Amino acid sequence: MCYGLQRAYIAVIGPGNEATERDCELARQVGYLLAQANVTVLTGGLDGVMAAAAKGCKEAGGTSVGLLPGSDHADANPHLSISLPTGLGELRNGLLVRAADGLIAVGGSWGTLSELALAKRTGKPVIALAGWHITDQDGTEQPIERAPTAEAAVQRILALVNAG
Repeated sequence: MCYGLQRAYIAVIGPGNEATERDCELARQVGYLLAQANVTVLTGGLDGVMAAAAKGCKEAGGTSVGLLPGSDHADANPHLSISLPTGLGELRNGLLVRAADGLIAVGGSWGTLSELALAKRTGKPVIALAGWHITDQDGTEQPIERAPTAEAAVQRILALVNAG
C-alpha cells in the first residue's frame, strides 16, 4: 500500500519490565526514526521496549498510541501521545497486530512471541531487531527477517509496508 498522504502505523513490540538496556536503547532509536518518517508508532503502552519506543517518538515530535492491557489510562507510560485502555489483558496483542501495517520486534518475551506469531499468521511484515529465533518441530528455523541496526529496521519495514 502506498501511503502518500495516509500515515503508516508501525507497531514496536518487545519486552516490558524484563527488557534490557540494549533493547530499550534500540527501541528508543526505532521510535525516533519512525516519527521522523511521519509514522504513527503503536505499542502495548506499558514499560520497557514500549516506553522506550514512545519516548523516542516523542523526542522526534511524533505520535504514539499505546493499547493498554488494563482498563485504566493511569497504567500508560508517560511518553505516549494517546493511551487506549482495552481491558483485554494479553488479548490486546491481537488488536495491536491488526492495527499495525507492519511490526518491528526489539528483544524477546512471551508477549513478543505471541505478537510475532499473530503477525506471521496474518501476513503482516515483521522485522526483528534482536530477539526470538523460532524453529519448527523438525528444528528448522522459521524465517523472520532481521535487521542489524535501528536504521536498517526502519528502512526495511517502511519499504515493505509501502510496497504492499
